[in-house]
Amino acid sequence: MNTVANDARAAGARVGLSGDTITINGGHPLSGRIEVKGAKNLVTKAMVAALLGESPSELRDVPDISDVRVVKGLLEVHGVKVEHDVAAGVLKLDPAGVESAHMTDIDAHAGSSRIPILFCGPLLHRLGEAFIPDLGGCRIGDRPIDYHLEVLGNFGAVIEKLPSGIRMTAPDGLVGTKISLPYPSVGATEQVLLTAVRAKGKTELSGAAIEPEIMDLINILQKMGAIISVDTDRVIRIEGVDKLEGYTHRALFDRNEAASWASAALATGGDIFVGGAQQAEMLTFLNIFRKVGGAFEIHDDGIRFFHPGGELKPVVIETDVHPGFMTDWQQPLVIALTKAQGVSIVHETVYEQRFGFVDALIKMGANIQLHSECLGGHPCRFGQRNFLHSAVISGPTELHGADIEVPDLRGGFSHLIAALTAKGTSRVSNVGIISRGYGDFITKLRQLGADFVIEGE
Repeated sequence: MNTVANDARAAGARVGLSGDTITINGGHPLSGRIEVKGAKNLVTKAMVAALLGESPSELRDVPDISDVRVVKGLLEVHGVKVEHDVAAGVLKLDPAGVESAHMTDIDAHAGSSRIPILFCGPLLHRLGEAFIPDLGGCRIGDRPIDYHLEVLGNFGAVIEKLPSGIRMTAPDGLVGTKISLPYPSVGATEQVLLTAVRAKGKTELSGAAIEPEIMDLINILQKMGAIISVDTDRVIRIEGVDKLEGYTHRALFDRNEAASWASAALATGGDIFVGGAQQAEMLTFLNIFRKVGGAFEIHDDGIRFFHPGGELKPVVIETDVHPGFMTDWQQPLVIALTKAQGVSIVHETVYEQRFGFVDALIKMGANIQLHSECLGGHPCRFGQRNFLHSAVISGPTELHGADIEVPDLRGGFSHLIAALTAKGTSRVSNVGIISRGYGDFITKLRQLGADFVIEGE
């Protein structure tokens, strides 16, 4: 069995998914209401932040996703007491007993997750040492940990590369520093925040990511006692403090999941109310959604997304860091663009290999061509590197059922949308990967009237 299939089965098993292949009878609009909980890209980092506190923390609106189970396991092998009320979406984390963990235990719980690298700063503060195994994650491009290691080294960490992973120590403690990121990396920004809040002295981070999930992590750290300021020019300044306390926090909603269900409503000609979605964090997506021909209504408790009838329109999209159009939004929306009347262009500037998912769409009848040039108007850092990072989607085309295999998290949900949109029957394998970021997605599909069966049930 290949690595992707192994990862998919492991991820699905963590949240009780009974099978790893779904057979979908497509061509039916999705209609109904579903609820989104806290953002995957915030919740897992907030769990790590609890390591920094000297008292317990409580995190609310936690989704039942496999990445949460992974971090829970990693915290537990480091001696953190974790109580997880899955039904209520509440995590209680007590770091009083933090201790070093064996490399094999970390590796067993982490699997292909990249989250262990973010444990390093907090563990160096608490224990003076940290170990991480080789790192995995979705295979959507070059996501080197060099940024992370360089950041930790700047704070004074001593880094030793071993055959099984990386060992770090901080014999003299960690000290604030000046860091300038060549690209506003979310992961590197998180690393700086989680490390700098307890480092001696002041830290200045320029070129920082300022995504809503980053800002919510800053909110959490401030609740814990951190001193952090954010300037309008992507500069974050942190004054290190001697100690932090636990936090109580309700996580920001998952705007990526909300956008995915919105795209499913548009592609299937449906009508989905996404409970918990909020306008401010989705402003850029909502503009593009409207330009394509989708409609939405903003309510106090969520957003209704629907296809109002008529033809969908082609658009030009260039993904970017916040406040631009998120890379995680483009894959689900591409399915709707196959139904637009004319030629759409999607220029991916964040991950150079994010279009691996389109092979399945072409197999299903989509007319999509990939190019290494920067199409769309603005050159990006991949323009001279021969990556197929621009897509030209010609429509409308009718998708037909096929056997397809999920390659990664967002691409996987896009494959689900494609199968739900297509005429006929599709067999989608490796769906366990989707559980990494979409809580209870099988239940939600049923709530929306999707016609499918899970093999093995």
